[in-house]
Amino acid sequence: MDKDNKILEIVKQKFTEYLTANKCRKTPERYAILDLIYTDQRHFDMDSLYEAMNKRNFRVSRATLYNTMQLLLDCKLVLKHQFGQNISFYERAYNNDFHHHLICTNCHEIQEYKDAELRTVIQNKKIKRFTPSHYSLYIYGLCNACAKKEKAKKI
Repeated sequence: MDKDNKILEIVKQKFTEYLTANKCRKTPERYAILDLIYTDQRHFDMDSLYEAMNKRNFRVSRATLYNTMQLLLDCKLVLKHQFGQNISFYERAYNNDFHHHLICTNCHEIQEYKDAELRTVIQNKKIKRFTPSHYSLYIYGLCNACAKKEKAKKI
């Protein structure tokens, strides 16, 4: 079994345990949504998730998507981000390599940024009367493509 299939099996098991413990139904739609999220490693919003489900010929209502997403957030299999827009973005949480986010303020592209030195500094920071469990770092600016366009406008 390859790494991605093993991860998918683990998250399915965790989701099943959560649904059972909280007396929620274990529907094919919920597992199809989980499967899609864990086979694609990009950030997504609810509209793109809805479209991706339709492309797979798996019809689900938006209500099912929102309800399932809340369950996945509650059992910590998905992370939710607000990148300065009025849209929530999500990404898989389990076995997701630690990273920061670079957000272009022009085209709104989201890039993952890994920096072990920055991670170490933040994790070693002591905060009085507080024990952090996790954190997010968002860095806003212009991506290379938008920076080149801005520079060309000024010439």
